[in-house]
Amino acid sequence: MTQTCRDRPGRVEQAVTGVDVMSGRELATALRALKDRSGLSYRVLGQRIFIGGSTLHRYCTGRGVPGGYDIVLRFAKECGAEPAELNDLLRYWEAATEQAADSGLPAAVSAVPAGAESWAQAPLPVAREMFGVTMNSFSGVMPSFRVGAVRLWDSETRWSQLEPARGVFDFSTLDRLLDGAERQGLPVTFVFGGTPGWAAPDGRKAAYREDCRAAPPDDLADWDAFVHAVVRHAGHRIDAYEPWITANHGHHYNGSVETLVEMTRRASRIIRQYRPDATVVCPSVTDLWDDASHAYLLRFAEAGAYQYCDAAAVNLFQRRITDPPETMLEIVRKVERTFQLAGYHLPLWSTGTTQMIQLNDPLDPDTAANHAVRFYLTGLYSRIVERMYFYAWGNSKIPLVVQAEGQAPTKAGRHVERLQRWLTHAEIRSCGRGAEIGLPENVWQCEALTPGLVRIRWTLSGTATVPAGAGAYRVEHLDGTARETGPEDTVRITEEPLLVRYR
Repeated sequence: MTQTCRDRPGRVEQAVTGVDVMSGRELATALRALKDRSGLSYRVLGQRIFIGGSTLHRYCTGRGVPGGYDIVLRFAKECGAEPAELNDLLRYWEAATEQAADSGLPAAVSAVPAGAESWAQAPLPVAREMFGVTMNSFSGVMPSFRVGAVRLWDSETRWSQLEPARGVFDFSTLDRLLDGAERQGLPVTFVFGGTPGWAAPDGRKAAYREDCRAAPPDDLADWDAFVHAVVRHAGHRIDAYEPWITANHGHHYNGSVETLVEMTRRASRIIRQYRPDATVVCPSVTDLWDDASHAYLLRFAEAGAYQYCDAAAVNLFQRRITDPPETMLEIVRKVERTFQLAGYHLPLWSTGTTQMIQLNDPLDPDTAANHAVRFYLTGLYSRIVERMYFYAWGNSKIPLVVQAEGQAPTKAGRHVERLQRWLTHAEIRSCGRGAEIGLPENVWQCEALTPGLVRIRWTLSGTATVPAGAGAYRVEHLDGTARETGPEDTVRITEEPLLVRYR
């Protein structure tokens, strides 16, 4: 099995093996002590965290270093590690991978996205809210294909539109959207953003047609009053609030971190006053392929923002629109490490994409459909992303369209609905890829109970042929077609996910 080192952005991903440096020995010694303390064998521990026992033995004897810290974290938690021990392990692991990379050790190029380690856990329900969309519409019409949640942004619900003058509110558009979502039983996330010109007359103008600023308001009392007004007016129709949009992008916010933390604190207090059961999602951080964005995320965390939130918003997207969605896992693991450094362990909500998305060429219908489905599967694979909001519903001018308002769902939209039907009332228990789970290297898989066992399989690229496996009786495709199969039959796996049912 080849593990990948993703410690240094921009470097070729490398397999770290044969490490014989001091920090490597420190990591191995700490892992071995935890293993011995647990009283469990390498085989049993490997089964619990979905890694081979021989691979764990290499890590514990210093003959290899895990390619991702999340492997170390899962192992340590299974062995009952204390928080202080987790901090030590992170320090040992970072030093070991750093020195391994600097030592010029033999390396194998990996075509698999960094952070794509396999995992297994006690079965967890797949929440319908996982399958969210951001609404680029203000009509109140909802998607005509199945979705699990909606998020309001670019939907004519900016602060500058809802309160065009101090104390003068126009909630007609918001009401249309909330009423439409309520009719379909869809939970709503409301996103704050777009300071009205009257609240920050000297602030930097935002790129919207109305009088809108990227600056925070000059007087935070205006902010308090607006949050009060929205939460009181919406009542039970809004389930979650995101106190600001893309905190680290000057197009939306160019104020100080400290001011945004204070705005988040105030918003959280007001929201909980009226809706203690609502979810507060800390302002999103975008462009997470860049180290500067992780520095901002760490600064935002160290300033105390996340103590006021129930979840953290991040914008997950590929470097290039044509890249496989699974490459987003590299961002997820980097974010996980950043939060580990900051001492926070919040669920992640993926709430946006790159600001430049509309400048990309459209994907062909088959690729678009495959990527849309795998966008959500990547969230499930990550284990720590609680919701995925596809950007966006209603918009026809982006490379991947699930449904333009007033038109029928595209192939992408129909296939996303089929994926949700596959996972209705499902409990996911493992995800993995390649040799780690006995499959060809380009094959990915998530396994769930529905209550019968199902496996969703797809390739990162290309095709592969695999045995259906013991108990297999049916293969289903995203277009609704299906065929009977048997344990001895083979199944051709492609970039379009398929489902195999087992007795």
